[in-house]
Amino acid sequence: MRQKLNLVTLGVDSMEWAIQFYEGLGWKKSAASVESLAVFPLGGITLCLHPRHELAKDAQLPNGKPEFAGLTLSFNAKSEAEVDEVMREVAGLGASIIKPAQKVYWGGYSGYFKDLDGHVIEVAYNPFWPFDDNDNLKL
Repeated sequence: MRQKLNLVTLGVDSMEWAIQFYEGLGWKKSAASVESLAVFPLGGITLCLHPRHELAKDAQLPNGKPEFAGLTLSFNAKSEAEVDEVMREVAGLGASIIKPAQKVYWGGYSGYFKDLDGHVIEVAYNPFWPFDDNDNLKL
């Protein structure tokens, strides 16, 4: 298998609310979106939103919401100030702040929120991971 992920699909309870949330971040929905699949190109990876019950059915799994599924998504910011700005922005859109932004043990600065469907997203500044000219992490 190639070392590449192309797509992350989040199961959501309300397509309307989920789309409003991510569009509220300034993200643009692709014209490839259809009624039950919202597609957001994110510069090398694509985020999709799909009804949770349909996604569970397709994966042949029970439809449930664990408190923590052992998965987080991360937005890497370019500064601590950007982390704070994004955390304020998502709170204003209705996200639940589960860990306010703060200095962390690995030498960076981060916080966590849950989107409207309970997906855990980290907003982090890592001073050890710079960005290239295309906003990709240089590891």
